[in-house]
Amino acid sequence: MPVRRQPSRTAGVTSHVWPSGGRHLWPSGEASATQSHPRGHLVYAASGVLAVHTERGTSIVPANRVAWTPAGFTHHHRAHGDTDMRIVFLAPSLARLVPDHPAVFLASGLAREVLLALTGPHNDDNAAPGYSRSARARLLRVLVDELREADEQPLHLPEPQDDRLQALARLLHENPADNATLAELGTMIGASTRTLSRLFRNELGMTFYEWRTQLRIHRALVLLADGHDTIRTAYACGWANPSSFIAAFTDVVGTTPGRYRVRQAGAHGADSE
Repeated sequence: MPVRRQPSRTAGVTSHVWPSGGRHLWPSGEASATQSHPRGHLVYAASGVLAVHTERGTSIVPANRVAWTPAGFTHHHRAHGDTDMRIVFLAPSLARLVPDHPAVFLASGLAREVLLALTGPHNDDNAAPGYSRSARARLLRVLVDELREADEQPLHLPEPQDDRLQALARLLHENPADNATLAELGTMIGASTRTLSRLFRNELGMTFYEWRTQLRIHRALVLLADGHDTIRTAYACGWANPSSFIAAFTDVVGTTPGRYRVRQAGAHGADSE
C-alpha cells in the first residue's frame, strides 16, 4: 500500500509532497532552494503571489495565472504574501503539448478547479482525493487542454544576458520608479541608445519601454500582495498618477489593483478606487 507522506514544517512552511505534485503553505518572503526536476511542472497560487525564477527570467503568478517550468530548468520560487502554492508535474506525453520554455497562462475557472482537485489537502502518493488513476489522467489532460486554449500571458520578465543590458536591468530592479530615458541610462552604463534598443529587440523580443513596464507590473504585484495600497504602489513603481497605473495594471493583469488586493487580502483592508 502507498504510504502517506507526512507534512514537513520548516521556518513556518507546511509542505505536502507527492510524486505527482504537492502543496506548500508559505509565509510571505519564503523562498525555495534552487533546483531542477526531470519532469516539467505547473505552479498555481491559490492565495498569495508566487515569483518563479529561472535562467530565462522571472514569472509572476497571481491567483488568476498558472506558471509552467519545463523539465531540466534550474529554478526557485518565492512567496509574496502568505501563499498557498500548488504544484502539478506533467508526464512527458503531456509536457510536449505545452511550450518548451517557461511561460505563464491565464487560469480559466475550469483549470483552477482541476488544479485544486489534483492538489487537495487529502492527497496521497497515487491519486487525488476521490479519483482513480485513470480519472486523474483524464483531469490532467483537461488541464493541459485548457492551457493550450489559453494565450501565454505577459507576466514573464526575460532575463538579459548581455552585460550592458544586465547593468541597465540592475539599475531598474533597484529603483523601478526611475523614469530616466534609455539615452540617459545608456550614458550611465556606457552604451548608445541605438545599441541598447537593438539588444532589447534581438535578445528580449521587446522594446525597452515594454520591458520596463513589465518590470514595474511585477513589482506592483509584489507590493500589493504585501499589503501596500494602490496609490503608494503607483508612485513606488514609477507611474505619474494612480489613474495611469490602474489602466496599465488592468491591461496586463486583467483586473484593477483594488480588486486584485481584495482577492489577495480576503476583502480585508483593500483600498477603494
